[in-house]
Amino acid sequence: MSKELELAFRPDNELTEVMRLRVQSLQQRGQKRQDGERLLLPNEAVYRLDFTKQSLRFSRWTVRLAQMGRLTVTATSQLWTPDLTNLMTRQLLEPVGAFWRDQGDGNNAPIKCYEADAHEFGERIAELAKVRKVMYFLFAFADGCSPETVDCSITFTAES
Repeated sequence: MSKELELAFRPDNELTEVMRLRVQSLQQRGQKRQDGERLLLPNEAVYRLDFTKQSLRFSRWTVRLAQMGRLTVTATSQLWTPDLTNLMTRQLLEPVGAFWRDQGDGNNAPIKCYEADAHEFGERIAELAKVRKVMYFLFAFADGCSPETVDCSITFTAES
């Protein structure tokens, strides 16, 4: 027997702040990032997914954008702990999830995305859930999109 399980992406304000402090610290000291290090950009924030079950099959994305804009979701491949290690570019997974709403799209118009990439991305998350209790993601907000205007979740089929 299987049932649907919708998991909401939650902002991880603490990790986002740690990453912002790293950028600020490098700027104040006039230092450069480590070779391969991925610094948080001003329009990015760290989000997380907590898995209550490990045996999952990807079903669908649910992304709501309250206004025009673009959301890009990038997963990290490792259980990343910024207090111990810096985020490295090689830890970022592909494909990414790109979701957007164009100017002139009505409120009831479906959110646009690259469907094949979004599906593959969802399947990769389900695979990683088999060995993870939590996963971290970088959300990049662009073209008028912001954390306040985005609601994002992913639905899986949980197998009992």
